[in-house]
Amino acid sequence: MEVKIYDKQAKEVGNLELSNEVFATEYNEAIIHQVVVAQMNNMRQGSKSTLTRTEVRGGGKKPWRQKGTGNARQGSIRAPQWVKGGVVFAPKPRDFSQKVNKQMKREALKSAISYKFANNEAFIVDSLAFDAAKTKEMAAVLKSFEMDKTVLIVLGENDKNAVVAARNIPGVTTISADLLNVLDVVANAKCLISKEAVQAIEKNQL
Repeated sequence: MEVKIYDKQAKEVGNLELSNEVFATEYNEAIIHQVVVAQMNNMRQGSKSTLTRTEVRGGGKKPWRQKGTGNARQGSIRAPQWVKGGVVFAPKPRDFSQKVNKQMKREALKSAISYKFANNEAFIVDSLAFDAAKTKEMAAVLKSFEMDKTVLIVLGENDKNAVVAARNIPGVTTISADLLNVLDVVANAKCLISKEAVQAIEKNQL
């Protein structure tokens, strides 16, 4: 698979041979969905907690006698129908995490990246290294590529200034090639990948 390489002004400067095994795999929506759902569940804290009627302080005494008052019978002021009463089926802390094996993660990521390249939603830049971490320089790069929606910028080890330059731009997410994941790929409309990052992705996925 051969793709074009661009400079920061979105001008074509050459071609790059990519591995078909990584960047030209068949689109598999089912496995992508499964991995994305697992990722999102693994991000959940699962820390919500409220009190049941047995856990709320007070309410040990019967508020009034069973019969003769004209009121409905009540056993505790901490029953769910009372203000400050306990919660019915109260949510408790739980673990939402799902286990996904490495092979499935790898196949889902390959499929997601391949889809981006097949639909002209991913572009390779010869370098995203900046002499200084200036937001206007990164904004100029995005403008050159006409990226006005959500963008995922995949960076190599030498692109640290790009992280600072992009963090104040709305809708832009930066990530290193080593941490690239399915959720970030599918959650962003376009991908901008440095040449260094492409080589790292191939190395990690093969």
